[in-house]
Amino acid sequence: MKLENKVAIVTGAASGIGKAIAIIYAKEGAKVVVADINIEAAQAVVSEITADNGAATAIVADVAKQTDVDNLIDTTVKTYGTLDILVNNAGIMDNFVPAGDLTDELWEKVFGVNVTGPMRTIRKAMPIFLAKKKGVIVNTASIGGLQGSRAGAAYTASKFAVVGLTKNIGFQYALSGIRCNAIAPGGVNTNIGKTINNPDKFGMERATSGSANNPRMGEPMEIANVALFLASDDSSFVNGTVITADSGWTAY
Repeated sequence: MKLENKVAIVTGAASGIGKAIAIIYAKEGAKVVVADINIEAAQAVVSEITADNGAATAIVADVAKQTDVDNLIDTTVKTYGTLDILVNNAGIMDNFVPAGDLTDELWEKVFGVNVTGPMRTIRKAMPIFLAKKKGVIVNTASIGGLQGSRAGAAYTASKFAVVGLTKNIGFQYALSGIRCNAIAPGGVNTNIGKTINNPDKFGMERATSGSANNPRMGEPMEIANVALFLASDDSSFVNGTVITADSGWTAY
């Protein structure tokens, strides 16, 4: 098994891509912490994993809150003794709001979950990784962090920030045995769309104007397979980069 005896945290793991990552990591031998703001759904994922003889535990975590991040990492170490893999998958959309209509509240909310959350989990995990001289970080970015208008202004900027954070960490800590990479999914069949509750008409029309060029939607497990590759020794020479998984959409 590719992750035997490893301890992994997956945020936003109660559904969609995060759930698929948690399940495949457990199948490959990892002890998985299923972290999510929805603890009931997270516990359901744990039940699914343990029913298949995997090892997992659920921890409630709003990554936008420092106290939740501290509790997440501390409880993981208390439960399993260490941390080997950190997957920053939790994320929210922004209702396609363009810059001219963007409020400080929406900007801060999106950045709080999509950027500040990963920064804080990485910051908290870094002493563990440095002491071990080994650690893996996998960030869920987006093709929205590679292209100019696949979402609103806040989401786009937040995912560009995730890409920059990934590259910075990957290079700066490479000599310390720590790898940091990101996945940039295209359209995937998940429930992140539920975070879109009142889409801006102008912003959505502009952001979706190229949707007809999308070859197809992806499935969560297709992204999880990339996350498995990045977490395992199969990707030992892959660091500080972004793997695009979008069926070729951005190649157009």
